[in-house]
Amino acid sequence: IKDPGCFWVTMKGSGPYVVDEIEYKNLNAEMNRFYDKFSKDVDEVKPVTIEEGQICVVFSKELKCWCRAIIKSIIHCTDSYQTGCFLVDYAKYTFVKSENIRVALETFLQIPYRAKKCRLYRTKPVTLRVDFHEDTAKMVPAERWDSAATQYFRNLLKATTQMKAQLCAVEENTFDVFLYVRIKNKKVCVNDDLVLKNFARFEGAKENTGSSAHYQENQTSLNIESPPGKTVNPGLAFEPVLFQERISRSLEPGRKCVCIYILNVNLLSQFESIISNGILLTNDTCVSHFTKTNQIIRCRDTVKLFMLYKKGSLEGELHRHLLMCLIALDIIEILVALINVLPLSLFAMWFQSFQNPNEEKSFVFLNNKIEPLSGLETAPLFDDLKKELTRKKFLGPNFTESYCWPPIARGCDVVAISCQENDPFLYIPPVLTFLQSENCYKALPRRNGPLALILCPGWKKAQHVFELLQMYKRCSRQLHPMLIILGQNKEEARSVKTQGCEVIVSTPYSLLRLFEHHSFLFCRLCHLVLDEVEVLFSDATEQVFTILNYYKKAVSAEEQEYSPQQIIAVGTHWNKHMSRLIKEFMNDPYIVITAMEETSIYGNVQQVVQPCTNSERTAVLLKILDFTHDDLQKVLVFTDSVNEAEMVHKDPSVDQEHTKARSVILLTENSTCHALGILHDLQHAEAGIPPELHDFTAKMLEAAEDKKFSRPLCAYLKTFGICKNRTVCPDRHQINLQIDVPQNIPDKITQTPGCVTILPLHILNATNYFGRIVDKQKDQYTILAEEMNEYFKEPSNKISAKNVEKLAFYGLREKTLYHRVQVVEVSSKEEESLFFKVTIKYIDEGRTSQVQNYHLLHLPARFQCLPPQAVEFIVCRVKPIDNEIEWNPKVTHHIHHKIKGKLHEAKIVHTLGNTAWIDPMVQITRLSELKLSVIEYNVRSEILSTGLGTDNPEHITQLQKLCQHMRVLDHVENLEPLSTKEDTAGPENASDPQNISIQEKSTENWNSSKTTFGNHPSDGVAETKEAEDSTLHQHKWYKNLDFYPEIKWFQNEETVTVKVKVASVADYKCEFSKEKVVFSACSGDKLYLADMDLHQSILEEKSTCVIKDKEAVIVLLKEKKEAWCKLLKNKNLHVSFDFEHWEDFEDDKSPFPVGTQKLYYPAAGIEELVDSSESSGTESDE
Repeated sequence: IKDPGCFWVTMKGSGPYVVDEIEYKNLNAEMNRFYDKFSKDVDEVKPVTIEEGQICVVFSKELKCWCRAIIKSIIHCTDSYQTGCFLVDYAKYTFVKSENIRVALETFLQIPYRAKKCRLYRTKPVTLRVDFHEDTAKMVPAERWDSAATQYFRNLLKATTQMKAQLCAVEENTFDVFLYVRIKNKKVCVNDDLVLKNFARFEGAKENTGSSAHYQENQTSLNIESPPGKTVNPGLAFEPVLFQERISRSLEPGRKCVCIYILNVNLLSQFESIISNGILLTNDTCVSHFTKTNQIIRCRDTVKLFMLYKKGSLEGELHRHLLMCLIALDIIEILVALINVLPLSLFAMWFQSFQNPNEEKSFVFLNNKIEPLSGLETAPLFDDLKKELTRKKFLGPNFTESYCWPPIARGCDVVAISCQENDPFLYIPPVLTFLQSENCYKALPRRNGPLALILCPGWKKAQHVFELLQMYKRCSRQLHPMLIILGQNKEEARSVKTQGCEVIVSTPYSLLRLFEHHSFLFCRLCHLVLDEVEVLFSDATEQVFTILNYYKKAVSAEEQEYSPQQIIAVGTHWNKHMSRLIKEFMNDPYIVITAMEETSIYGNVQQVVQPCTNSERTAVLLKILDFTHDDLQKVLVFTDSVNEAEMVHKDPSVDQEHTKARSVILLTENSTCHALGILHDLQHAEAGIPPELHDFTAKMLEAAEDKKFSRPLCAYLKTFGICKNRTVCPDRHQINLQIDVPQNIPDKITQTPGCVTILPLHILNATNYFGRIVDKQKDQYTILAEEMNEYFKEPSNKISAKNVEKLAFYGLREKTLYHRVQVVEVSSKEEESLFFKVTIKYIDEGRTSQVQNYHLLHLPARFQCLPPQAVEFIVCRVKPIDNEIEWNPKVTHHIHHKIKGKLHEAKIVHTLGNTAWIDPMVQITRLSELKLSVIEYNVRSEILSTGLGTDNPEHITQLQKLCQHMRVLDHVENLEPLSTKEDTAGPENASDPQNISIQEKSTENWNSSKTTFGNHPSDGVAETKEAEDSTLHQHKWYKNLDFYPEIKWFQNEETVTVKVKVASVADYKCEFSKEKVVFSACSGDKLYLADMDLHQSILEEKSTCVIKDKEAVIVLLKEKKEAWCKLLKNKNLHVSFDFEHWEDFEDDKSPFPVGTQKLYYPAAGIEELVDSSESSGTESDE
């Protein structure tokens, strides 16, 4: 049952449209036998093509049989596609994979479909229209059925014991019926009942009145007790209820009237005391007397309110379901009483906003009137483009496009914001249409230069836009679009040729590099498109405004006076820089916003969060709503149920431009599910954030991060040292000892921490590879591979795996080589199917692929003894340019061609789990006769030489900080920060490989050098034996735990004194920098380490450290004479203020807040605070 206008039935009995049920059972049995017979030769019965609307036979997993179906939709996946199908004999929608679709034989289509589509004859939906201008409410026709009407219809059919339908007409395979049901021995005509309950109306006809009486065979009506012409209170249109008899007959004219309808008469006494100065109405007769037939309810005061209170669990004795519909003139005292009596979580304000029932219920804000498009036929696009879009089955224009295309096609400036829209089709079709008018550009100077420029935030989006332009260029005039992504190589920018190009797709950084060598780039530019404008402004603000200024200067030239000038900005969020864009660079733009939240930010709505306890919410709400008749405020109240409450609305009587709106959210301890969303909205609006909300969400974010504890470590964290959006990222951002420091870590990493020989085999991107560590003396995998190849040369040893199991190991032949593989996933298969696909991982190479199960070979146990040899390698200290988060394919292809399958020398500087960070990674050619080695290239230098990579000096430092939070030291003796000291084979000396040679001894020195994984290089504090043990024994490399000492601090106007509690210091080291102090010391068998990122700057050369009996005293000289509100940037459990040395500050300099005044963090600082909470998980030192 979809609604009263669309439901499916099966027919029983005899008649022209009825087929015996036995015939359908026989048909089903025949189809199952036939299609099961072709389970192996499926190609003979599979359709060649699949299209929407096609009739076919599909296998339903739910019904476990073959069914006749009509294809309704096609969803393309990575390796196949799924279809949305309607099972015509069962009236079910289901998704079916392409391999489960068969051709429908004509024999199986002879019997009519078992499910018959029906609708109630001439019974049409209605809705309540409230006109605030006319001050009226009335029932009017509607295009779609109300949800309450549909629910009532379903409940009616669910409660029936017998059902009968009288066929009145057949139109387009739909049966128009009068539907009769029997409920508790009472016959009811469903058509009549919906009309009498004001859920529907009868559609008039020339020959009759539309009543069911003209179609009855026996009685005039099965529902004769219900008077057909009665009109009830429009409030009842939202949900029908059967009310108990309790009638009040005194309807005094002029009294303030309150109408309450209660399901249970026993609850009336509890509400009589609430309602004063009103009349209690509980019966339809009373309502009809009050409202008369077709009378319109009018409210003449400023307060107009419907309150819907529906189906909730009530406190105390109010535990029954009830429905209240309140129409009032002056009911503030009733409102107060209800809030005090009823649970606030179930209290809802309801009012249906005035709208045309024919319009789509979608929100849109427009600053200028735009007539939306009704379809592609009416779109302002040139005919060839329409044909091409139709040929490609384009489904648009969608809601946002229907408003944006008309002004864009006219050449107007447009700003479009929609949370669901990030599709270039928002602007590409109308821009292409405008570019077809060559006459518009005749006044432009005859030079080389584009007419349109599309700026995208990154190379990936630019690539997507360019591909779309290439796809549709054949149906337009020759525009010769170009994709320009330039690195930092000036020669590359100088060699770009733009002759004949009329559309350029680029990024802000790349375009400015091009402009340095092509000064006439803007001389013909007419259309400037900013795609994902909020990302452009946040990541490249300066560059975007530089381009806008160049464009503004170019279009203001006299020669472009009569040429088109258009700026289009599309995005998903409003950005503060957009106001400047509109004011300084646009000319009366059309602003289209289809997201209500973004509209509030555009309209400068003040966002306020009011924290309160659950018990205080009533008082806080009334205080907010406390306004007098002399100082009226418009109030908009939202609830959490769309069905019960959409909005309370009053048309404004003053100019909106001069009104100041305020959004208030009551935040209680029960608001856990909304806290993160509220925090995000406040950050987006740059509003003040209450400390309560900050603390609460910090704990939520920490808990959310803990839920990811079994996930892999974030790839961005590993590759670049930072993840830009931890809240959205699905992976882990903290150390998990079971995963990152496993007991059985491969010997290859721990036993050779210095220079190793690596063999890259699987290249993920420019800096991330999988491969093996090769032992040049006696490589175990080489021996294993030779033995495997010898073993499988014998045909008798090639035994196919019978039962393929997940995570089991098998052999696999590729060309002439045999590999060890592990089954990662087994695809779902039919019970009788012999062949199926499995996803495998090459455990010695790191790559994955899909193969058929019969290709897998039984792998003897002796070939499984050697642990998996694949290691993940990450090249350090390099990242993509221009704030990109993914490597450009140009760099990846270059590195892939350069390094795959070739031996390289690398120095491991950090390890976690099966990942090794290497710096440098070089290819060395050894000249044995001369005892020299020549570095052919350094991989990091190769990446930088492409111009698409840049230095990332904080990479390893960030990883070390991550490891410090788990308090793991790889080598106790290493106390100074990890440096990238390299011998003569390092990257600094490898810039020119042709002129570099090194002695063979340098490699030996390289191998003998110490390597640190988690902390700092050697300074001789711990015994050398411990370091050797941590290298030789794989389970001991992380056994030395550092201890964070207890720290107390105090200050005066000039200095900060830090006391570090460490008894019997044997050796120590204290390093000062402008915003950092690193103190390390040895006491007995323990190593203490305090790595302090300071809140403010110090003068490092004038700061000192002195060791006393049981503590170290560090005196820091402040750079500025001011009070510090805290010592460290991030929270730390071990750091606290020393109140024994309290010194009075002036009120305006006090580092601590006084009294109960609430603190509000600026939006810019909240992310830093949340991040620190995530990474630290400790209490503040403030």
